[in-house]
Amino acid sequence: MASQEPIKLVGGTASPYTRKMVALLRYRRVPYAIGWGQPEQACDALGVEKPRPTFHPTFFFEEGGETRAECDSTPIIRKLETMYPGRTVLPPDPALAFIDYLIEDFADEWCTKFMFHYRWYPEIDADNAGTLLPLGIDLSVSQENHAHFKQFFAERQIGRLHVVGSNDTTAPVIDASYRRFLAAMENHLANQPFMLGGRPGAGDFGLHGQLTQLVGFDPTPRAIAHEVSPRTVAWVDLMEDQSGLEPKNSDWIALEDQPDSLRGLMAEIGRVYAPAQIANARAVQAGEKTWEAEIDGAPWVQQTFPYQAKCLKWTNERYQSLSEDDRARVDALLQGSGVEMMLATA
Repeated sequence: MASQEPIKLVGGTASPYTRKMVALLRYRRVPYAIGWGQPEQACDALGVEKPRPTFHPTFFFEEGGETRAECDSTPIIRKLETMYPGRTVLPPDPALAFIDYLIEDFADEWCTKFMFHYRWYPEIDADNAGTLLPLGIDLSVSQENHAHFKQFFAERQIGRLHVVGSNDTTAPVIDASYRRFLAAMENHLANQPFMLGGRPGAGDFGLHGQLTQLVGFDPTPRAIAHEVSPRTVAWVDLMEDQSGLEPKNSDWIALEDQPDSLRGLMAEIGRVYAPAQIANARAVQAGEKTWEAEIDGAPWVQQTFPYQAKCLKWTNERYQSLSEDDRARVDALLQGSGVEMMLATA
């Protein structure tokens, strides 16, 4: 049994991954103590080696009398499962668990493009983020310093839009994908309260984290969400604290019994995320600093990310580790979605 001493972490309210993990900790009833601030400073204060890269949220685990800082949410979720039994977010059925992992990966690596694009591409959103982000770091900052930091944040982040592939050419592609994603969520939530049944999986928390920003922080995607999927808007609020839910194993719906609406979400993953992952992995293998691909009928160019190539590798390793029968079950759900080509790279 894990210690009841709260797990310490440092995060930011405008960080989708912080919101992902805080909601998960609440649901799993894991005691935690969060500090709102900069993880680099927290590492320095504790004399702890900084993770590379260091970002929100950073967790501080006590291991063997030493403190270790970690900030990759996906392995942290699995680590917490070994530390705190019960109220799992990982389906026991390997095939269902793979779909849950696929949803979490899509949320973390593609839906974050929605978030970054809308936060800094539309002028109204960039002004909103520039105003609020410095206050999230120092609520009592002087007016003079606030104006300075607002300009600094905005200029730096707008200048990084190309890193995630956001530009005048891809803006309509990102917008169309976000709207299709919301439509898929609207259809699916009309059938069941969580992605894989009556209890949330890791994928639910991954989507929730990104949507806390898209629905709760940035004006443009918030307006789109209210127009396209009011169920998603309500779901984000409900996901914030599911500590009162009493889940049962029977709340996981078998892969074969999932409503057809789950295929809508799979179709969006296959339509945009799969070609991006394949192009990025090929660029990493070739040692190229950027990659190009056609996504949803439009040219896409962006910086190569070795980490996302690792994500594709890990996804394929999980797929290949399935039994032959479980792979066949996964294949039946994914047939025609486009996700197959992402798995064919193993």
